[in-house]
Amino acid sequence: MQRESGKIAGHPLAVLEHLTGASRGKATWLADPSLNVILRRGHLIDVIADDVSEDDGELVARLRRTDDTFEIEAVSGQPIWINGQLTEHARLRHHDTVEFGDRGPVSRLRVYRNSEPPTIGIAGILSDTAAYLRSSRKPLTSRLLSALSQLGGRLARETTLLFRLGVIATLLLIGFLAWQQSRINALMRDRIETGTAQLQSYSRLLAEVRKDALMPTDLAKLREELSGRVATATERIAELEQRSSAVARVIEQARPSILFLQGSYAFREVASGRMLRHVVGPQGQPLVLPNGLPLLSLSGSGPVAERQFTGTGFVVGDDSVIVTSRHVGQPWLYDTNVKALAGNGLEPVPIRFLAYFTDGGGAREISMAGVSEVADVALLRLEVPVPGLSGLKLAERFPRPGDDVILIGYPAGIRSMVAHAGAKFIEQLKQDAVSDFWTIAARLSKERRILPLASRGIVARVSQESIVYDAETTYGGSGGPVLNSEGAVVAVNSAIIPEYGGANFGVPAAELRRLLEEAKSHSARSPCTRRREEAVGCNRRSTPPRLRAIRENS
Repeated sequence: MQRESGKIAGHPLAVLEHLTGASRGKATWLADPSLNVILRRGHLIDVIADDVSEDDGELVARLRRTDDTFEIEAVSGQPIWINGQLTEHARLRHHDTVEFGDRGPVSRLRVYRNSEPPTIGIAGILSDTAAYLRSSRKPLTSRLLSALSQLGGRLARETTLLFRLGVIATLLLIGFLAWQQSRINALMRDRIETGTAQLQSYSRLLAEVRKDALMPTDLAKLREELSGRVATATERIAELEQRSSAVARVIEQARPSILFLQGSYAFREVASGRMLRHVVGPQGQPLVLPNGLPLLSLSGSGPVAERQFTGTGFVVGDDSVIVTSRHVGQPWLYDTNVKALAGNGLEPVPIRFLAYFTDGGGAREISMAGVSEVADVALLRLEVPVPGLSGLKLAERFPRPGDDVILIGYPAGIRSMVAHAGAKFIEQLKQDAVSDFWTIAARLSKERRILPLASRGIVARVSQESIVYDAETTYGGSGGPVLNSEGAVVAVNSAIIPEYGGANFGVPAAELRRLLEEAKSHSARSPCTRRREEAVGCNRRSTPPRLRAIRENS
């Protein structure tokens, strides 16, 4: 590496210090004008100038020198965070922190303009630790433990010998002073005990006389103290009751507007219009392959091979508009098997799409009314309108990090509702030999056992594209509303990251409001939504998510 007057090839010295990961405590000098950032196994960051081969690892970002610093550009599909903010392209500055990908470490850029790169020093080490605490997306406990471990290790490795000797000397001095103070305290204690020994008998006698007596001033103080304690306890209890009752009220008011969605789609041959069906044997039973999978064929005589799905939706406003996630309303767009079948001349076809309210009124036919081109949100409509149906309201502002939210939906779908129905309900299903996907849902509705589940969480991050929160959910909860403490919708539950505990993503209410206004401006129905069969060809474009979130397979 050529160094000229504190510069590399005419530029100031630049170094990428690794704050976390396998390379923690190490640094990488940035000498070339164009560099590739590679994420290898074990969360190891490597910066190379050569072309990247498939064996090198996962390419997450590119660095390009401009003037006195570097510009960073995220590789398609690989998120990076600059100082805790998600970005795709940025001009790095001195002391900027960079987090490479969802699984990558946190690093910091330093630019040295003097003739020689100075040592980091204690202030720099403390600054790096503070930057890690601000930028890391780990849970608070894990973040604090990592920061303390990092701080102790760097103070032991990177400080000067004089500083370490000074620390040792300071600790020895503190120990000596503590020992001296303990000796002084012991001597004072001996003198006091000797000087007051003659008063002990009188003190005991006085204590016996007064131990059960309370002076008027003591009673006043005691009354004042007890009054203060009661008032404080009353205020705390009232606050907790108010918050608890507010949450319960929000859930109770929102439940009638939350729908359980149930649907299926199949595949047909484009050229002939024949549906993909089960192949049945002489006794009419579906045939199964040796690997346990059903035998399907376009010439089969059995029932149509349906792919079933569930999800959550909710009514918004007073126009009986139903909101859900796009991947719930059009799941074939996210089915990895669809492309393979499309190569064989097959196309997906919606078969059934039903919605259940909590009123026990049974299944209601629904259909697609519109989808967003930029976000995971869709609008549905009831084939037969429900008079007097009132929905949820949209929040007027974005939530803030730290705000409480309530997530309501049907996580785990039918399995969860059957489990909550109890052993008696399950036993009745066994006796009636009911195991059909549609029949079980109808039975649950008839007995008023279709009830959404609610969970509380805290908002972690807010942006124009997504809201991150930690309310618990799983597959089937997609499309459910995320409510604030006033019962207004702040987001539509969209995706989860299973490996990052409790990290859920929601589409902000602002995008939903934009879609609703757009739908109102087009009073005439789109040709693509007049028939469910035609919905397959509508809005096939989809914007890839900026975050590597794993969508629920609803």
